[in-house]
Parts: sequence; C-alpha cells; structure tokens
Amino acid sequence: MPGSSPLGPSEPAIDLSPTPGEEVKTTTCYMCACRCGIKVWLQDGRIRYIQGNPDHPVNQGVLCAKGSAGIMQHYSPARLDKPLLRVGERGSGEFREIEWDEALEIATAWLAPIRERNPDELAFFTGRDQSQALTGWWAQQFGTVNYAAHGGFCSVNMAAGGLYTLGGSFWEFGEPDWEHTRYLMLWGVAEDHDSNPIKLGLARVKANGAKIVAVNPVRSGYGAIADEWIGIRPGTDGLFAFALIHELLKADRIDLDYLVRYANAHWLVIRNPGGADDGLFARDAEGRPLCWDRDAGQAVDAGATGISPAVVGEYALDDGRRTVPVFHLVAERYLDPQYAPDAVAERCGVPAATIHRIARELADAAFEQTIRLPIAWTDAWGREHAEMVGRPVAMHAMRGISAHSNGFHTCRALHLLQMLLGAVDSPGSFRYQPPFPKPIAPPNRPGKARNDDGVLDAAPLGFVHGPEDLVVDADGQPRRIDHAYSWAYPLSAHGMMHTVIRNAWAGDPYRIDTLLMFMANMGWNSAMNTAETIGWLTDKDDDGDYRIPRIIYSDAYASEMVAYADLVLPDTTYLERFDAISLLDRPISDADGASDAIRHPVLDPARQGMRADGKPRDVRGFQSVLIELGARLGLPGLVNEDGSPRYRDYADYIVRHERAPGVGLLAGWRGGDGELEAKGPPNPRQLQRYIDNGGFWRSEVPEHARYFKMANRGYLDWAQRMGFIGHAEPIVLQLYSETLQKFRLAAQGHGAQQPPAAHRERVATYFDPLPIWYEPFEGEQIADAAQRYPLSAVTQRPMFMYHAWGSQNAWLRQITARNYLYLHPDTGARHGIADEDWITVASHHGEITVQAKFAANVQPDTVWTWNAIGKRRGAWRLDKEAPEGRKGFLLNHLISDITPKGDYANADPVTGQAAWFDLRVRIAPAATGGESAPQFEPLSLGAADDAPLRYGADFRHARRGGHEEENA
Repeated sequence: MPGSSPLGPSEPAIDLSPTPGEEVKTTTCYMCACRCGIKVWLQDGRIRYIQGNPDHPVNQGVLCAKGSAGIMQHYSPARLDKPLLRVGERGSGEFREIEWDEALEIATAWLAPIRERNPDELAFFTGRDQSQALTGWWAQQFGTVNYAAHGGFCSVNMAAGGLYTLGGSFWEFGEPDWEHTRYLMLWGVAEDHDSNPIKLGLARVKANGAKIVAVNPVRSGYGAIADEWIGIRPGTDGLFAFALIHELLKADRIDLDYLVRYANAHWLVIRNPGGADDGLFARDAEGRPLCWDRDAGQAVDAGATGISPAVVGEYALDDGRRTVPVFHLVAERYLDPQYAPDAVAERCGVPAATIHRIARELADAAFEQTIRLPIAWTDAWGREHAEMVGRPVAMHAMRGISAHSNGFHTCRALHLLQMLLGAVDSPGSFRYQPPFPKPIAPPNRPGKARNDDGVLDAAPLGFVHGPEDLVVDADGQPRRIDHAYSWAYPLSAHGMMHTVIRNAWAGDPYRIDTLLMFMANMGWNSAMNTAETIGWLTDKDDDGDYRIPRIIYSDAYASEMVAYADLVLPDTTYLERFDAISLLDRPISDADGASDAIRHPVLDPARQGMRADGKPRDVRGFQSVLIELGARLGLPGLVNEDGSPRYRDYADYIVRHERAPGVGLLAGWRGGDGELEAKGPPNPRQLQRYIDNGGFWRSEVPEHARYFKMANRGYLDWAQRMGFIGHAEPIVLQLYSETLQKFRLAAQGHGAQQPPAAHRERVATYFDPLPIWYEPFEGEQIADAAQRYPLSAVTQRPMFMYHAWGSQNAWLRQITARNYLYLHPDTGARHGIADEDWITVASHHGEITVQAKFAANVQPDTVWTWNAIGKRRGAWRLDKEAPEGRKGFLLNHLISDITPKGDYANADPVTGQAAWFDLRVRIAPAATGGESAPQFEPLSLGAADDAPLRYGADFRHARRGGHEEENA
C-alpha cells in the first residue's frame, strides 16, 4: 500500500525545522501607531512571514493580529499603483493614469502661483503620516499657516491638557510605572493605541498583584482584564475625578510636601477682582513667582530652598495687593459640596459608595504602600537624597476622555488628581518618557508671519503662551482656514482638520486654492457630518467651478477620499519606503530610555505584484514626493543656492537635514563616524547603522535620573545634553494655569489683545485657570436632551484593526467584516428592541438604520460600536456586496460638525478638539431591515479578484518539491 515497505509502514516526511523564509529584514511596523519592531521574512522576494523583534524596546518581540496581518496590508488589492488625474466629476471615479513627471508638473503648476501670490491659499493637512517633523517643516518653507495633522480630531485635549499642566502627557509622552505601581486607573483607554506595550505592562501589573480599575462606558480589551470596571456615563469623567479630589481633600490625604517641592501649590495668586492683574501670579522685580514664608512673615522667591511656604490663607504684599496661595484656591473650589460623591453620582452613573471607596483605595495605595527605591539622586536645587520615595498610584488615559467638548478640562482634572497624590514621575506613578517633560508651556509658538523669502517665521503648529500668540488679524478674526489659534479655539496645538473642508467650501475666512491631503480619509470615516462633507467636496459655485478648486490627495489605497481628488499621488506601503520615527515628532521612548527608529524598504515596489497590463506598480513614498515637489517649487530649505535640489529623496533628508546645528531627525550614530548620539554632524552611514541594529536606536536614562525628571539634576543635565530642553531648569507642575488666566483677563477687557465681542463670554467661561466641568455642548444646547435623546453613543477602536486601512485587510476582515450597534439588554427592553433587531438611531443631526446586538459590557445609558468598519460600497476595492458596505455603518452620519446652536465647531472651546463622543441619540425598532442606511451610490475605484484567498499555498507547494495539489 502507499507509504509502506517490506519492513512495515513508513512515517510521513515531516519538516521538523521549517524556515520562515530565505532572508529576514528588521524594520518598524505601521499597522497602528504603536510602531513595534518586526522581522520580515522573505521568500523569492515576497513576504513569507512577519514576527515581532524580541530586541526592540517597544514590543520586545510581542506582535498583535494587526502586525502579523501586515502581509495582507502590503498585498492588499486596494493598493494604488499609478498617478491619477481626474477626468470626470468628483466622486465619479473617472481618472486618467499619468506618469510621475506629468503628475509633479501638474502639482508644481498649481502650487507655484499660490506660493508667489499668497501661500495661505494652500491648505496642507495630513492624517496618520507619522512624519510631521517633515510635513510641518515643509509647510513652513512653503509659507502657509494652513497646516495641521490628525491630532485635532484625535486627542489634542490629552496632549494640551498635559503639556500645559505637567509638561508631558499620557501615551506617547508618558507611561505608568508598570513595575512598581500598586493601583492603576485606566480612563477612556481603548485598544488601538500603544497596544503591545500596554499588554506587556498590564501583564506585569497583574503579576505583581496590583489593582487595575477601568473607567469607561464600554468594557472591552484592557477593561475586560481589569479587577474593576466602572461604567461611567460619557463626558462625566471630570466630575468623577473632582469627587475623588473632594474626598481626598476632606480626608487630608494629599501629598503637600510634593506639591510645594514640585508644583506651584504655594505660589501666590493676586486677588484683585476687575483688575488687570487679577488671577496672575505675584512676582518679584526679576519676574520670579512669590510665595509667603511663614517664618519670615513676608513674600519670598517661591523657588528658594530653606523656606516655610504657606499653602492656605490670605496675604498682603508690600504694595498692598491681596494674594492667596494656589492650593488655597484648589481647596476652596473642590471642597465645595457640589463635588461631593452624593452630588455627582447620578450624573456620572457611578454610585456614591463606589466613589467613596475608590478615593479610600487611592489614598491607601499612595500613602500606606509607599515605594522606596535605594537610588541616590540630586534634585535641581542641589539637595541630595539617599532614596527615591514614590506614591504607587498610576493613571493612563486616552481618547475616551479627550474627545468631548469638555475634554481639555477633564484631562487637567486627572492631572490635578495625580499631583495631589504625589503621583507624577515618582516611583509607582505616571512616568515621563524622553524627550519629556518640556517647559510649561513648551517654548515653540505657532508661526504667523513670513520672512522676506516667504518662509514662515516658525512652524505652523506650536503652543500659545498668551493672547499675543494667536494667529488672528488686526480685527481678531481667524487667519487660518481651520480657525485654529483663533479666539474661538486658542490652544489648538494640533490644528483642526475636522473644520477644514466646511471652511474651505464656505470661504471662511477666505477662499483657498488647493487642498493637499495625505492619508486623511475625509470623504468618509474621518469626517463628522459625512454626507454633507461629501457635498462640500463636490459643490460648485454659480460659474460651475468647484468651490474647493483643487484637491491633491496621496494615499497607498483606494479609500473613499480618493474618489474626490483631482490629482492622486500613489504612496508606497510601509514596507517599501524609508520613514523616520523621530524624537522631533512622535517618539517611541520609554521612561527609562530615549528611542527612535526607522522604516526602510524591505521590498522593491516594482517586484511587488504586476498590474493588469503586465507592468510593475509605479508608486513613490509621499515624503520623497513632497521633497521633490518642494525642490521644483524652489522652496528655500529644499534647494541649494544655485537652485538645484538639496536632497535626493526622503532618505537623504533624514540623514543630512539639521533642524538646528547637530540636531537631525534621528538621534543615533551621529557624527562622521557615528560615534555621537543625540547631537552631532550628519553621518552618511547613519541609516545603515540603524538597519544593522534592527531599525532602532536607544539611549538609557542614567539610573539616578529616571524619576522626578521635572526636578532631577541628573535628568535635566542629561536632557539638555541630548537637546531635549534648552535650559536645565526645574519644570514646575502647574495646578493653576496662568496661561489660561491671561485669556480670561483679555475677555474681561484687559490687555492689548482682546477677543471680539462675540467670543468674550466664551473665553471668560472656559479659560478657567483651575480645571472645571460643564455639560458637553450637545447635551447642554438641545432642549430636553435627556428626554429626546436619552442615550450616549460612542465608538471603540478594536484591538484587531486600526482606522479604515485595517478594516480592509483580508485577514483581519475574517475577524470582523461588519459591525453592530451594541446595547445593554436592559436598554433593549426599555426601548422595545430584541437582540439582532434592525433599529433606527437618530440624533439632532440625522438618522441611520443599523442592526442591534445585545452586550452586557456597556453602561445602560450608552450604546456603542466598532469604529471605521463600515465602508462605502465600491471603496477599498471590496466587492460591492461586501458586508462592510451592506451591513456595516458609521456613527459619523449622526455627528454634526457644528454645535446644535450652529455657532461653533462641535469641539472643545479651549483646544478645538473634535467632540466625537458627545453624541446623544434615541433608538427605536426599524420598519425594515437587512441593510444599513444611509447607502450611497457605489464608488468606481476598481474591483478586486474574487478568487478564494490562498496566500502562502505556493510557498508550501515549492517547499514540498511541487508534488502538492495546487488547491491544497
């Protein structure tokens, strides 16, 4: 019989040591913003396998489903493969393929006149490009103020709230002390950001026996393994934090020594109602903040040592002005009964008893389980300490608390809670990641004037220190097309991508000529008010011309936005290009070391699948395209004195560009021989050194400098040598923000720069120097909102997908190819809805039809769904009958881009962050079902082969000598 011999049956031939491929290359993943290290195994020039790189500091070899599915991301049928010029109407999908020279000639012809007459007529907005150190600099060279990245509709409240309070923030700027914390609170954390490091950290926390508390309306992912889930009502996290603060103050369970040593708790605040100095810090002749020395009985330098500062009471200065310490104002506000647990419990949906208990548990962890590390260190004032003493309470937060119209102050409320516990960069608490902390506020202000050569005087994005830094005209009106850095949204540190298309369509404050976008799917899932946004992209004026005259779009895939572009520049996949994950941009450091990384081409685009006409794909990395376009335009930073291109491509730019002498995009192996780190002349072999080291560089923070970074002499000196800070001065944590008070004073009629009358009340209300809570605008501005729209609706990003480009991935689609609206069974019963019924979901803005599914992991007054699963039919080259288009849906159709009153963007009034999660809805059984609504005409962006997916079968066939059946 087959397989037998005279000696008996033979064993099957089994390869006990199969190889993943014939060659392995290390690079950086781009399947989410985590930026893990990966090993890419190749066979015959194609990807055979992707695994985590165990040597990489970010993920230490751990890889998630997204990272492994990078194979199918690279080989996606949705890949663009040739530059396109629109020949039909926008949205029709009618394009003519063109060569790159023609594409760049067209782009240059469109942009050159703009640069000559008024650079602000170019609006340049980018999505998750992770190369803002280039794109922002390019916009500065072009001279336009109209540049921003995705942060304005993602989590700028988190970043700005932290940077104006702590000099750092959660996620990319800091992390919990995974090793030493005894109590970890996760606030609004979904699974899409930093997923592998968080998994590693949570494993350590669990192994150490610490408690994890998840505060989120939805229990999924990380919340599912938490010891306690607090199902809070969306938008009320700040109230919950204030109730905890109230209880800690009442019980005197706060770290006053920490607050005086590292924060501005003892700084004196002037009390002069109606005066131009009311609410400002009292300062000496040199501008140094003052405190009241109880022993000396007088005001002294608040930064001095050997004093006995008062933290409560009223004190008169020598000139007669009355003052009180910052902590006095903190206690005065948050001891108010309005913040007591009984007063906030119903609104938060958290029982008062739970609030009391969480406050006790926080206090116990902080003050009864003190961490002491036997590490000697010296503080910024020269005092030597034999050990590092910490409060082991850590917090981590993300978009769930940020994407609200009260998100900025909610983020500040969390930071206030941390500071009161002494839980900022002490052992066991929240920890800064280099290059943070930064001075408060960070020193770089937004650019707003042009030099003689047309270059903007600073990068378009930065940090406002006072009204004088706003980007407004002489009448106080916005100068940016998105209205960022205006009186309407003064601290909009990341810009406001979500307002660009409406404002460009409306010509508010002026008409633009060209909208240049990269990886920003504003024609679908990245737009509030999706249907109307599509209308703005296609609307014409009375002369028959598009109201947004020209749109240039770059993407690697046939997303919904591609259909609305006039010129499409096809990007490579992340495995075909160079990228710099730079300390100048969005760092991958951890608390114990500074790190950066690169991507490099592990594959040749020309060999990665042939087009239908038998020709190779013709794609270019957008960063290199941008550099060539800048050279064609003659932008000062991109050409030599003779007008020739300064940089060959992006790789050359990464190596040779210097932001300041010795400071480039990459910190590793600088200098002629690669002997320097952080600062030094360019090294022509720098990229090869990264490739040889697995694609990354890391420099350890000295052991004595790893905690109390804001006031640790060792860290401050190290950070200055590394170029992270300009001066090695201590960074004082800000319980009370004088920056915010300056805006309030301007609204009250003080100072040279004051808001127009229409904005005065708004600025005076929301620029409170201490954190406040107010009802999110959607609930507050709709009459009888609680009765008409009794439910909150939010999205979660799934751990297994990331934005729209993950949900078109062939392998990840097998996990989820459509979404449901999830609601608690009790919620279904209240509204007459059964499991898997089709229902209508209505907001003040619109209505959708979706399929419901019961899930007990949600707060009963909240409904939720996965984000970005729903697709427009025909996009991403999915089959027109794919479930993503027929049954998948977006909540975006329900979300207005403006407030119910119509007076401002649907955004935070301080930072302009898009308030995605303020959405209020009502639900009811649908008359019909079977397909989600609304449905739009399918896009014509090409169709994929509908043959069964058998990726890898040919590798197996070849390995077995070609004897295997082709369909095995």
